Formats: sequence, C-alpha cells, structure tokens
Amino acid sequence: MLSIRPATNTDVPLILEFIRDLAEFEREPQAAVATADDLIRDGFTEGTPPKFHVLLAHWDGEPAGFALYFFNYSTWIGKPGLYLEDLFVKPHMRGKGIGKALLAELARVALREDCYGMRWQVLDWNQPAIDFYESLGAKLLREWITVRIMNEKPDEPLRKLAGMQAK
Repeated sequence: MLSIRPATNTDVPLILEFIRDLAEFEREPQAAVATADDLIRDGFTEGTPPKFHVLLAHWDGEPAGFALYFFNYSTWIGKPGLYLEDLFVKPHMRGKGIGKALLAELARVALREDCYGMRWQVLDWNQPAIDFYESLGAKLLREWITVRIMNEKPDEPLRKLAGMQAK
C-alpha cells in the first residue's frame, strides 16, 4: 500500500539516498555533492523559511520515491508556481503508480497554494518519462532552453559575473 508524507529533518539520510540514486540514473553520480548539513540548513532549520520541500513515498513501509520542490513566481501571470526539482521512484518500485501519486499530491499542493501550475525538466533522452508526463497532459516547452551559470573551477563564471560593472 502507498503512503505519501512530507519529509522531516530525520528523513535527511533517506533524501540524500534518493538524490544520489537519481544522479546515478541520470548518469551523473559525481554531480550529487549535497550533504546532510546542506539539506538541514536549507530545508529543515527551525525558524527559517525552507528553501525547498520534500514529499516521501513509501510502499508497504519501504521507501519508494521522493519529490523535491519549491515555489517560484510568474511575473506574467502574477502568481506563484510550483517548481519540481527532483522526482524519482526506485526502479524496482516503478509501475505501481507511485510517480503519478507524487505528481497528484504536488498538484494538490499547487492548488492549495494558489499556484498557476507546475514546472519541471526532463532529460531529452528519457523517453519513458516524456511519454508519461505527456500522458498526464503536461506540455513540453521545447522552445525554451535552460540556462545556467555556476562557479565551476577554474573559471568561476558566477563570481566573475557578480563582479562586473555596467558600462
């Protein structure tokens, strides 16, 4: 039987396990460098608004999947949106409706928070996920390109950008 609940600070080791499993699935295990301290600081420090939220799914008491999300804001629509950063179901748990149930719970959160909708990304090679999302009525925004700037040694472009002055 499936159960879904919000994560607490005692779930941080499990959240980290899911994050690492997802990074492995996405063929970038070395990229998952978040620590327990990072997650506690940003999501579970009492008295500080969390920078993210996590839903955990269990199947017959066994950890099965998770969804990590946060809220953004649409200046065009004038409402918040729910951004799904990570959705992952353990491979041996797939096909039981766990991913769909996590997305349905996120949709309920979005409606409760008066969000305009939900957004997330999917890797272009992950056709099963693309097909699944489209079957739910999600629209792939192929005309939009993700842009990211980070501090990556040796160039540290984010730091360079922060130090630039207008001409």
